[in-house]
Amino acid sequence: MSTHKFDPNAASLNDSGVFGLPFTQEQASLVFLPIPWEATTSYGGGTSDGPAAILEASRQVDLYDLDVERPYEAGLYMMKESAEVRSWNEEGKAEAQKIIAASGVIDGNPALQKSLKRVNELSEKLNSYVYAETKKLLAQGKIVGIVGGDHSVPLGAFQAMAEKHPSFGVLHFDAHSDTRNAYEGFEFSHASIMNNALKLIPQLTKLTQVGIRDFCEEEVNYCKSLGERVKIFFDAHLARRKFEGESWKKITTDIISTLPKEVWISFDIDGLDPKFCPHTGTPVPGGLDFQEAAYIFSQVVASGRKIIGFDLNEVSPNLDNENDEWDANVGARLLYKLAAWTLASQGKAKLNQV
Repeated sequence: MSTHKFDPNAASLNDSGVFGLPFTQEQASLVFLPIPWEATTSYGGGTSDGPAAILEASRQVDLYDLDVERPYEAGLYMMKESAEVRSWNEEGKAEAQKIIAASGVIDGNPALQKSLKRVNELSEKLNSYVYAETKKLLAQGKIVGIVGGDHSVPLGAFQAMAEKHPSFGVLHFDAHSDTRNAYEGFEFSHASIMNNALKLIPQLTKLTQVGIRDFCEEEVNYCKSLGERVKIFFDAHLARRKFEGESWKKITTDIISTLPKEVWISFDIDGLDPKFCPHTGTPVPGGLDFQEAAYIFSQVVASGRKIIGFDLNEVSPNLDNENDEWDANVGARLLYKLAAWTLASQGKAKLNQV
């Protein structure tokens, strides 16, 4: 289908694509890769259903944007979920739960050691899948947005990007530092994504974390040991600066000043205040307002930096009430803002003059 047959002011059709759009994958400039994976989730569950819930909620998003002029015209498309990944997730989660129930203590227990080995094998398969699919999309000239799933899922995308970009930064929004070493024995835990990225990807020259408010001493010491390669803007410090009268613009300028010219945005939904994501796996009091996060996106672009891709993770629907779509609603809107500003940063959409 073509955009001249598409009315952005009309209700979405039942068989329409993401955000009710008519594009095919070939027509789209930006492709969302959904990853229904949460094998190592250690608290609340449901994030493997996040991509499907976001897709459904996206059809209720009005497409007019005050910041970016008709970003949808560049073409947005969400791929179908992989049944194989879904199968890996079901097996991996079942095995991981045995280990989580034992608090990660598996010494002297051959059955649990076997379970751990299998979870790590499946996680490696998942990483290889995300890497291969991202690399394939990049070769087609597509911008890639990963939609999780838990926060372990973008590692393969980081690795694919590293082959194309010899130096880039990650702007990481999260309640958690995610720099634990093989948390609970899982080599590719959702709590270890940034630890793995920093260790495995030398092209990732800068990690800037925003909103961090739940972490262990080991993580703080690890990040300190990396010197200027990691900069953390703790939520408590951001709040204090606001309480003492600093503007969000000044704070945002300080955040962006730490970033290189090319930036991947990695967004765990629990980086927001839990009122926006009450059913995410590990909600923590505090966090950013939706508009504060969106403003940071805008200023990354205003600074002349390029957003080379992004991931959005940990969006969990309410498993107890299928009519409660709040988390997916927020996730869909955040995804649209990420897509819009990424397209603008790459010259595929213009800023709105309203």
